[in-house]
Amino acid sequence: MLRVVLTYVVFVVVVMAVGAGVGASVVPGDWYAGLIKPWFSPPNWLFGPVWTTLYALIGWVGARKWLYGGESKLWWGQMAVNLMWSPVFFGLQLPWVAMAVIVTMWSLIAAFIWREWRGDRLSAVLFLPYLLWVSIATALNAAIVVLN
Repeated sequence: MLRVVLTYVVFVVVVMAVGAGVGASVVPGDWYAGLIKPWFSPPNWLFGPVWTTLYALIGWVGARKWLYGGESKLWWGQMAVNLMWSPVFFGLQLPWVAMAVIVTMWSLIAAFIWREWRGDRLSAVLFLPYLLWVSIATALNAAIVVLN
């Protein structure tokens, strides 16, 4: 039991810490503030709480895959691509390239949900808010590409 609890704690803490670290290292800054954004662009204050919640869910699901099996390759794949998007978009300031990254991320998240729906419904359901947010982020990234 202790091993199970520790696995969940470690996954959630590590995923949240790495996500926060990437976010803190590539802040949007003046470049992003100067971009033309679509009407549906969420307010800046919303990104932190949403990503904190999503990273907690992603970590929880990662622990489930580690402990009980399932689509662990898709979980690791989406995590790797997730951590690439901010450096590409904000750090390198390459929205076109970031678009390819986020479409890949969306595809991996959707594939994970699809593949886990029968085997681990809880993990699939916990990834639904993540897919929703990345869908919005994909539309935002695409709109920024078009508008700028």
